[in-house]
Amino acid sequence: MRPRSDYHRPMLLPLRRLGTALLLLWTAGASAATFRVATFNIENYLDEPTASRPQIKSPEARAKVRESIRALNPDVIALQEMGTTNALLELRESLRAEGQDFPWWEHISGADTNIHVAVLSKFPIRARHPHTNETFLLDGRSFRVSRGFAELQIQARTNFTLTLLAAHLKSRRLVPDADEAQERLGEATVLRGLVDALLHDNPNLPLIVLGDLNDVKDADSTRMLIGRGKTRLTDTRPAERNGDPAPGAVTLRDEPRNITWTHYYAKEDSYSRIDYILLSPALTSYWRPADSYVLTLPNWGIASDHRPLVATFDLDKP
Repeated sequence: MRPRSDYHRPMLLPLRRLGTALLLLWTAGASAATFRVATFNIENYLDEPTASRPQIKSPEARAKVRESIRALNPDVIALQEMGTTNALLELRESLRAEGQDFPWWEHISGADTNIHVAVLSKFPIRARHPHTNETFLLDGRSFRVSRGFAELQIQARTNFTLTLLAAHLKSRRLVPDADEAQERLGEATVLRGLVDALLHDNPNLPLIVLGDLNDVKDADSTRMLIGRGKTRLTDTRPAERNGDPAPGAVTLRDEPRNITWTHYYAKEDSYSRIDYILLSPALTSYWRPADSYVLTLPNWGIASDHRPLVATFDLDKP
């Protein structure tokens, strides 16, 4: 079994020293009044070329990814388009050298062998339930979820554990074997099934569903995942913190005209919001909207065609 935290890698530090260091780190994090959860599609963070993705991530792009993560200063971050485990550990070690230490990590492999879903955490991961072989039917054929889903229980405090579901749904690029929107809807339906099962077992579960959903909020796949009724997920809709003294004007649909796009699609020369942080009803009361945002950074496009977003939560709320 591959290691998932430095605690399981005694060759890096003597075990006793390392255990003490991790305990001190977790104690410091567990005593914090807030915690911050981010998501970031880091666009082909590959350390070796693949048949369908021949370009490895350049040193300049890697540095910009790290700059973005440092600027967010998250306690937990979900990553999409991660390369191999080695690529994840390179990023993790480089962040540690720059003052962002994530002792706990997860790397998920699905049907797509080129890019993966990953999670870095400053808090202990207490349980892991990777979903790497989920399937759905489309026109009578069985399809496997491309990137799988990471399901983790993260202990943000000694008395507060949250569940995180990280995803990267099917892209909007055309494929020869099926309709891409229907594939994405199939994956979203599987993911919503996991949400429903978790909330059925515990309606008060603090749950975060996040990642690159690859479509806008009114798309069938996004609406399927958000759901309806008592188990409807809250869309945090982070926006730029660009110096405006107040939220933008409200439209007829009661949505402020602030800047929320997370992705640039070069083929269409378009900007859209396709990355999300969604919350279960029980977690919504802990959420701090004013401290949740899309990162604005000069030359952001060097890192990725996506911009990262972060949501902040107040652990001291009941």
